[in-house]
Amino acid sequence: MKRICVLYLLAVVGCSSAVSGGGAAADPAGTSSSAAVWPVRTRIHLDLWLHGYAMLLRDSAKVPVFNPGYRDRLQAEKNRRGLNTLLDANREQLQSRLSISPALTNGQFAPLYFGSFDQMRTTIDRFIQAQGDPRAAGDQAMAQYFAILGQSFPAAADREWLRLFTLAVEDERRQFYQEYWTSQNGARLGVVRAADSLWQSAYRPRFQGFLNNTQQETGDFLLALTLGGEGRTVNFSARQNAIAVTMPETDPLEAIYVFAHEVVNSIVGTAVHDNITPTEQRAGTGAQYALTGTVRAGAMLLQRIAPELVTGYTRYYLAQARAATTGDINARLASTYPLPQGIHDAINRQLDVVLGGI
Repeated sequence: MKRICVLYLLAVVGCSSAVSGGGAAADPAGTSSSAAVWPVRTRIHLDLWLHGYAMLLRDSAKVPVFNPGYRDRLQAEKNRRGLNTLLDANREQLQSRLSISPALTNGQFAPLYFGSFDQMRTTIDRFIQAQGDPRAAGDQAMAQYFAILGQSFPAAADREWLRLFTLAVEDERRQFYQEYWTSQNGARLGVVRAADSLWQSAYRPRFQGFLNNTQQETGDFLLALTLGGEGRTVNFSARQNAIAVTMPETDPLEAIYVFAHEVVNSIVGTAVHDNITPTEQRAGTGAQYALTGTVRAGAMLLQRIAPELVTGYTRYYLAQARAATTGDINARLASTYPLPQGIHDAINRQLDVVLGGI
């Protein structure tokens, strides 16, 4: 899933540090933003924030945002430890507001704009104190952050929800998630490093022309324990982007599959917009076509730039939809993620145009 923001933020995404259990942005390959294009990273504050949402939302989408079974596994682990955090104590209140204010769910994207939880929490405190008014921010950079937060938390009741949610996830971190994330991140460090190596040495060069021609020249490639097949993307400019994808448990290629799914968002959005009626758009049909179209477009892109990944990608997204992964998997992908022929053809044409310019 994609959320585009045209604001230019200063030094938001590029913060990095060595691999650790805390910190802002762990860098498994030991590189810095200036030394690598689309470096692979992990960030505890991204996982922590998404963890809070995962524990509140019921994720029933065909392509799940959160790692399948995540909520049940984590709740079972907390129960095993006898933990009751502020997130648990305030669950019903937080869920109640989520159900009547859908914009709050877009708050999942907020950590992609920040380098650490401390930076994020400080900004949120100032945003709430200023009642969300960018004119009270004090400087241009803070006003930009206020504008971003204001998209998801526009009303006073939404900002109160944000205050309570921030306190809840901070308590969750202190009692449980810091230790859990450090342990899990350490256990998967080998897979993360393998994903980084495969990406930088083999696949990033094959993606790079497409990325350049779609204004996604570079950014941060983030692996998140919380995420499933539906990633989280923000675009600032050609050189300032953040794409968060699943952190693989065993197969490092899964991260690249979800990256492919994410980077075709703009192409799919254009194809859908140009091939549906205003009535269909108002009815939400366009959003459904965007979901299925993004899965199909990821496979189309890989067929052109890395055809050896198509089978794995197809099986991955069939599994995300809880469909069989044997037999004629290409036909099953088409039936599991149906798409009108006009939109399918438009995506193909746009891919030809983008890749033809390389």
